[in-house]
Amino acid sequence: MSATKNASVNVRIQKDIKKQAEQILETIGVPTATAIDMFYRQIILNNGIPFSLTIPNNVPVRENMNDNDFNLIMRTGYMQAAEGKSKDVDEVFDILEKGI
Repeated sequence: MSATKNASVNVRIQKDIKKQAEQILETIGVPTATAIDMFYRQIILNNGIPFSLTIPNNVPVRENMNDNDFNLIMRTGYMQAAEGKSKDVDEVFDILEKGI
């Protein structure tokens, strides 16, 4: 049973944000109106915004770490590479370019 859609949403957003989002929605085959409807429904189901609105921790920067923390990050990266759990830089850029 489908309810009649009889309300409108009119918002102003940055042009590049709209373009990027609509490109992604088109790629996955979801019309913009459907995506907005889904977002509203998730707000209702979650009784709030359906994702975290927190400020992420700062990305680790060498100047802000002690030697132990830096060495742990370097050791972890080295072990991942040694175990084949990393990607070649060219492969990463190919993946990123396909996503854009």
